Amino acid sequence: MPSSASTPSHRPPSLGVIFLTLYIDLIGFSIIFPLGPDLLQYYLATDGHSGVLGWLLGQTDALARALGHDSHFAAVLFGGVISSFFSILQFIFAPFWGAVSDRHGRRGVLLLTVAGTGLGYLVWVLSGSFWLFLLSRIVTGAFSGNLSVATAAVADVTSRGERSRAMGLVGAAFGLGLVTGPTLGAIAVHWNPVEHFPGLARLGFNPFSGPALIALALCLVNLVWISLRFGETLTPAARAEARDPRIRNPLAAILGLADPAIRRANIVAFVYSVAFVAMETALTFLAAERFGYTARQNGFLLAYLGLCAIVTQGYIVRRLLLRVDEVRILFAGLGASVVGLLVIGFAAAPWMLYAGLAALALGSGLVNPASTGLISLYSTAAEQGRVLGIFRSLGSLSRAITPVLAGAVFWIWGSATVFVIGALLAALAAGLSLRLPPPAK
Repeated sequence: MPSSASTPSHRPPSLGVIFLTLYIDLIGFSIIFPLGPDLLQYYLATDGHSGVLGWLLGQTDALARALGHDSHFAAVLFGGVISSFFSILQFIFAPFWGAVSDRHGRRGVLLLTVAGTGLGYLVWVLSGSFWLFLLSRIVTGAFSGNLSVATAAVADVTSRGERSRAMGLVGAAFGLGLVTGPTLGAIAVHWNPVEHFPGLARLGFNPFSGPALIALALCLVNLVWISLRFGETLTPAARAEARDPRIRNPLAAILGLADPAIRRANIVAFVYSVAFVAMETALTFLAAERFGYTARQNGFLLAYLGLCAIVTQGYIVRRLLLRVDEVRILFAGLGASVVGLLVIGFAAAPWMLYAGLAALALGSGLVNPASTGLISLYSTAAEQGRVLGIFRSLGSLSRAITPVLAGAVFWIWGSATVFVIGALLAALAAGLSLRLPPPAK
């Protein structure tokens, strides 16, 4: 899309504009997080055990029995399968949308993907049956490349010396969005529009249309915000050098990265992401099993983790990057994560749980902007969207495969095992990071 300096809508956006774009998007994305068990119970009551829902439940029931567990574990597995389904779509489409934005510009692709995400939320509003809910997840998953495109825009508007510090702001937007979204979802689910307007049930409105409407409204706000304030960030010269976008095998795209430093940095980030997602999967179960935490106490626990991550990525890492290079910050973050995971895994009291989470939040707050910054700095201006799309795609892959595996390990071998394995993975990532070269600035 051509850029122009004459109108405000076509001026390159500031970091603040990109921050707000990411923040609004992530609130809508994460608003569904606390609703999983209730969604399952609702669709079981309306659809029964037939159709797609019945087939999925049959598969998870069979797996639960094979692992020697009851239907409660089957419900946990079901939630993991639904989450994995969405993440697989992100894994496939994130590199594609990143490559499209390299070729045609960030602004137009952001408008398209946010509009597509809004369409998915609209289907969710009207999802009176499970197959419509599944369709909404397919649509939102397919259009979920906007996060990698906005991250590429950060690379477009920052110098190489400022790149990783700016990625800290991206991480802070992620953390803040992932704290705000679930909180809004937990509040909004108490408002059921069908109770106030029963006629809406004929259109497919359901008890979860409240959170879905908020997600849709936020998407529309983001669409207007991007239209008014998000100008094109990619120069015509960089667009001319970009490859033709195609939907490729994502694994082949990862293995086909020419620069060995980019490949290694992606592997480090992926291994760490598996460890972190395993922690996310098991944390609330550990707190409930070991300390009797309620859903409300677990909500405070997750909010605490998110707030610690915001402080680290929004402030601490930005100060550190003025004095220390990204490779050393990445290694330090991985080391802090090892400590945090082990403390959580063997926590004998709630204060130890919170102490471990603080160490882990510090570690992840250092790892995420450092790894994103390194991958961006190792890449050329013409491939930022594609390479950062692959990076986000790998994160989605970890979210696709890890929840079910971590859940199985938790229920078979116990909570401590999940965190020990996570610590070992973080230590492996730390060892791999030692061979990363310092980026040129």
